[in-house]
Amino acid sequence: QAPLVASGGGSVQTGKSLRLHCIVSGYTSGTYSIGWFRQAPGKEREAVAAIDNFDKTTYADFAKGRFTISQDNAKNTLFLQMNSLTPEDTAMYYCASSRLRGILWFGALDKWGQGTLVTVSS
Repeated sequence: QAPLVASGGGSVQTGKSLRLHCIVSGYTSGTYSIGWFRQAPGKEREAVAAIDNFDKTTYADFAKGRFTISQDNAKNTLFLQMNSLTPEDTAMYYCASSRLRGILWFGALDKWGQGTLVTVSS
């Protein structure tokens, strides 16, 4: 499977959960964090969460308390557990690598792949 291809999306009802996953190529030279961003129809893409090579996590305000990002370095897999989903979470979700850590990660994306669609109905 090509790296940074997200999967695990689907159609769920409000309040349900989904777990997204993404095969990553690891922390190669110049990559300091990996994370998820999303883009809803007609809207700008926005950061969701990221995790760096020290396992420090960063979340968008809307994701705090509902979403959890994690990584399995042995399997080169990135996860996003999403709970208490609402229709506002409907979007295409992408995983990406970044040249920066922390809150700056989204401004320094260097690679991302195919997204996975999450649809939440009320």
